[in-house]
Amino acid sequence: MLLSLDLHDQRPLHEQAADAIRRAIADGEVEPGDRLPPARDLGVALQINSNTVLRALRQLREEGLLEFRRGRGVTVLRRPDTRAALQRRLGELLADAERHGYRPDDVIEWIRQGEA
Repeated sequence: MLLSLDLHDQRPLHEQAADAIRRAIADGEVEPGDRLPPARDLGVALQINSNTVLRALRQLREEGLLEFRRGRGVTVLRRPDTRAALQRRLGELLADAERHGYRPDDVIEWIRQGEA
């Protein structure tokens, strides 16, 4: 499983890690029923602390994508709903734009112009 983080992304590292793992599952790099590598190994791959990885894994467990089993590690339960993930990211984008004084119509116009 190839994972990487964007060093220019301002979001917390655990959110970026959760997105990277979510993408790997959605892209079929890991299938439902597969076990993920240990948090320590994922941390090395992402170049972040294993506690940060554990926080990301707990977030994905809360979303119902992963299952934690004592002695068996972390298993993928299902693929993410890509529409829901995109809607969540869109909500984050619109909230960020609003914090900077932009309206949703401004963002829509940027997308239409290809400036996004």
